[in-house]
Amino acid sequence: MSVVSASVLPASVLSAFAGAVEHLADLLQPLFHASAAAAAIVLVTALVRLLVHPLSRAAARGQKARTALQPRVAELRKKYRKDPERLQKAVLALHAEEKVSPLSGCLPGLLQLPAFFLLYHLFSSTSIGGDANGLLTHRLLAAPLGGRWSDALAGGGAFGPAGLVYVGLFAVVAVVATFNFLRARRASAGIGGGAGAAGGEEQVPGLAAVGKVMPFMSFATLVTVAVVPLAAALYVVTSTAWSAVERAVLYR
Repeated sequence: MSVVSASVLPASVLSAFAGAVEHLADLLQPLFHASAAAAAIVLVTALVRLLVHPLSRAAARGQKARTALQPRVAELRKKYRKDPERLQKAVLALHAEEKVSPLSGCLPGLLQLPAFFLLYHLFSSTSIGGDANGLLTHRLLAAPLGGRWSDALAGGGAFGPAGLVYVGLFAVVAVVATFNFLRARRASAGIGGGAGAAGGEEQVPGLAAVGKVMPFMSFATLVTVAVVPLAAALYVVTSTAWSAVERAVLYR
């Protein structure tokens, strides 16, 4: 069953998106041959990330602004160390005064969700507008774009023709996740425990705990790639790799 129901995604929207992907695949066919639709998905992902990039830049500016406020937050923590309620209000007031939002970094990821769900639904539907979904016949090398890792395992095993496609995707995700993990740990150590320790927990309840878990979240992408259709997995892998490079550039 698809995560997104047909009532949320009208057939006209799905048909239009399918047509756009098919047309883009036709344009890319001379270069990528049978894998043209997969290349089209990667290109669509890049276009989505380009559209979201201004928000990513704004999120980076917000993070740097929060880091710059840490000495003042530390003073507030010392001043109100026996009054957590006043400390929280003071930190919120400080961020409001400086026009810094603790949640600005969430917007780029949230705005990418519609594209992911659209791809997931598109490649989970056997028919679109009453017609057979022709996109399901496309492949990335030996793996169908509408298939899952479980299909590859059942068809030829982990190192069969289709299984090797997933091995490649898992390898890319593992490298990117390790890069993100090490970078997040270095950043956390560099600021004495991260933004949460410097006042993030006073801004949003539970944010400190989230900050401790975030370095490990990239590895969750391995699970996503394993369970969603290959087309959606391509979106996730491309977007995750883009994020790693983008953050390395914006947060340097």
